[in-house]
Amino acid sequence: NRPGARRARLTALCLSRPRRLSVCAVLRVDADLRWMRAGSVMRKVKSRTWKKQRYFRLQDDCATIWYKSEKAGNKTSFISISDVETVREGHQSEVLLSIADEFPPDRCFTLVFRGRRGNLDLVAESAEEAQSWVRGIGVYRLHALVLCLNRPAPRWICDWFKKADKNGDGRMNFKEVQDLLKMMNMDMNEHHAMRLFTLADKSESGTLEDDEFVLFYKLLTERPEVRRLFQQHSSDGHTLSLWDLEVFLREGQLEQENLREHAAELVLCYEPSDTAKTRQAMTIDGFLMYLGSPEGSVFNPSRKQLYQDMRQPLCHYFICSSHNTYLMENQLRGHSSVEGYIRALSRGCRCVEVDCWDGPNGEPIVYHGYTLTSKILFKDVVSVMGQYAFKASQYPVILSMENHCSVEQQRVLAHHLTCILGDKLLQNALEGRSVSGGLPSPEDLKGKILLKGKKIGGLGASVSAVGEDSPVGDVSEEDERLEMEEENHHDDTLRRKAKRLSKELSDCVVYCKSVRFSSFKHARIHSKFYEISSFTEFKAKKHMKEAGADFVHHNSRQLTRIYPSGFRTDSSNFNPQEMWSVGCQIVALNFQTAGVEMDLNDGLFGQNGRCGYVLKPLFMRSAEKQFDPEHPQMLDRSGPLTLTIQVISGQQLPKVNQKEGSIVDPLVRVELHGVPLDQAKLETHHIENNGFNPIWDETLKFTVHVPELALVRFVVEDYDKTSKNDFVGQFTLKKIHCALPYIIPSSVVFPV
Repeated sequence: NRPGARRARLTALCLSRPRRLSVCAVLRVDADLRWMRAGSVMRKVKSRTWKKQRYFRLQDDCATIWYKSEKAGNKTSFISISDVETVREGHQSEVLLSIADEFPPDRCFTLVFRGRRGNLDLVAESAEEAQSWVRGIGVYRLHALVLCLNRPAPRWICDWFKKADKNGDGRMNFKEVQDLLKMMNMDMNEHHAMRLFTLADKSESGTLEDDEFVLFYKLLTERPEVRRLFQQHSSDGHTLSLWDLEVFLREGQLEQENLREHAAELVLCYEPSDTAKTRQAMTIDGFLMYLGSPEGSVFNPSRKQLYQDMRQPLCHYFICSSHNTYLMENQLRGHSSVEGYIRALSRGCRCVEVDCWDGPNGEPIVYHGYTLTSKILFKDVVSVMGQYAFKASQYPVILSMENHCSVEQQRVLAHHLTCILGDKLLQNALEGRSVSGGLPSPEDLKGKILLKGKKIGGLGASVSAVGEDSPVGDVSEEDERLEMEEENHHDDTLRRKAKRLSKELSDCVVYCKSVRFSSFKHARIHSKFYEISSFTEFKAKKHMKEAGADFVHHNSRQLTRIYPSGFRTDSSNFNPQEMWSVGCQIVALNFQTAGVEMDLNDGLFGQNGRCGYVLKPLFMRSAEKQFDPEHPQMLDRSGPLTLTIQVISGQQLPKVNQKEGSIVDPLVRVELHGVPLDQAKLETHHIENNGFNPIWDETLKFTVHVPELALVRFVVEDYDKTSKNDFVGQFTLKKIHCALPYIIPSSVVFPV
């Protein structure tokens, strides 16, 4: 019933009981530890010409890697292992690929960090040394995760202690404690701080050390709102029995299934006291850890797994999609890199874009045409596609091609696609499916890459029967500038001439034939199920307002792609929710640009196993239904729903203003994103000078007409009465499937 909880518990048991591991595995981990603790000289690589030696060493805390950087002068730099998202072995970055002829892959590896921090590419002196670091970092990443879930005092408090202990004597006087509180984003009343300090100073020495500091931490992190809740459900006022916990799960969390079994699992997983575990009871420490764990997250854990029907036609799904995937920055002067494809595919993206142009030496290149963006080879993009397309998800990937190449280099494009991708590239309609039978499902297309582009003839047509390199009109779709000039000036000299398409490239297109859109009426009569049209965001909005119901009906039969305006030179994004509200499947966003738009995208596709496909509601898949997002009242419903969210408290919010003495004044804004009638925002009051443990205790209510399309976004901001509030963190999820927890756990609000 709770696979996530079971996995966490099993992982904790494996790490806490190394005797279960094989002798060889234990010895290998010990050897890796010794190698990392002793330190290694490795090359830090930034380009083919920038390769400099650095000394790396694992610190005594086994959570931090120290290294010496020339750029920092005499200062040293640190890497927190918990910040490492993954480790890639071999030549799996653009930088390491560029030096593949110098260093073998078994000596190379890449540290990929969470957020938007750049990768760290390293070359070890030997393959054995590289493997020790790769294995060791992997072990300690997992170990850090288990420590966070199973230790009542997190490791970061020890780091704060070291920072505040200015003289390094292992003790803290009251002045150092006051400095620590400011560093921890808390402006506490001096009298109250002294009271806690005195209570913790059991030795009456005027300083805190060891157990005294742990006691001070516990006093500091006391959460009265949680203790009140705990005592309300505790039969004896000290612990929660399994029966008490079962009542809390049913009445507080509104859970229903296997509650006694679930309660027992929670005690085993989160209770730090062995005595309480033996009694099958949970203390306040275990209760706090449970509420702040993934189990206490607002996101329904059952929705993290693959749970939707994956045998519907492709057009019945929202598909996680990227625009200008090769770009790492803006689309005027930004850097193009295969890393953009690696990151997008690793996030579950199932539709990526490639802009192809004629390159030197007969090799097509990829970049944003007519700009100063850097260029990469098309064959390198295809190689990365072959490596990463199905690591995050086995469901099909659509390669949306913008083809600006000559016929000669189009043949090269086709050659690279077929030779590098091999069987992964879909080159023929699936056996047993009629040409007029409709689109196949994600399940039918598992492990396949589909090319989206122009095609000569129809799905069942033989290209060989058509003239060599036949003209097909505009080979490329996204030429918004010329489109606007045509509309504004009506100058025939500006009209694009029909370009020629090579039959080899045409043969690579099967179920995603790009066609120019005329009208919904024309499409209803003439369009084929395997045809796909692309719209700029502005044209899509125009169609939405003029014929929303027709747009929804069109998208129940065919795929539609929406892409950002070419005038977004900063690579900003439009609101994808508007496009999803009319059933558009491929809503392409600039993944490299953070903001509310990508938050919504991550929120929608964070469910269903992060497979990149989310099934549309039934009323958007049925040709008989007439849904118009502008008039959701027309749905056969009993009436709108009321969504009630209680925002009680937060803990350990990060600083956003690094000026000395700056303290966060946090507020929480809850946003509802959906059809136009459901768009709403409500926020709490702000808390003065407390980012450490603010308590809001406010209830916010929303009216929801179409919950199937609703996204809920939690935002924490640092209030400023004279200027715009500073962003602290956010969490977005696809509609509420279950009751909210009593508090916003730390797993909900992420610093960026």
